[in-house]
Amino acid sequence: MDITVRIDDLSSPVVQALVTEHLSGMHANSPACHVNALAVEGLRRPEITFYTAWQGEVLCGCGAIKALPDGTGEVKSMRTRAPFLRRGVAQVVLDEILRTARSRGYPAVYLETGTGAAFDAAHALYLHNGFGWCGAFGDYEATEFNVFMVKRLD
Repeated sequence: MDITVRIDDLSSPVVQALVTEHLSGMHANSPACHVNALAVEGLRRPEITFYTAWQGEVLCGCGAIKALPDGTGEVKSMRTRAPFLRRGVAQVVLDEILRTARSRGYPAVYLETGTGAAFDAAHALYLHNGFGWCGAFGDYEATEFNVFMVKRLD
């Protein structure tokens, strides 16, 4: 499958719908007070670079990288649309996020994600790409509903 990843300004209704779908999925699988996913306006902040993945003119998925105050990065808003699951979309988006992190000189990239069966595929993707388990970072608080991972780039 030929997938193109590009920086996106989140102005398209189809992209906004995917972000809404992502938020709905997070709320369906974690208690509301434990969802750290960002809505469209949160993803438009200057410290966040948001990417979309396309097969031709069809939106397949998204992901983002957030610049953290300590000079590292954080993976945010990784989502693959249902018809494209298990077809390499998340890998292509993650590859672009990691390329960006390396080009910015980040020594590490972190992420926070959920727990339970709904997150098993995400955990497997990150482990396959050299991420390892770590403790809470930034302003996050560890709970039974989230886990943290890091990939060292230096």
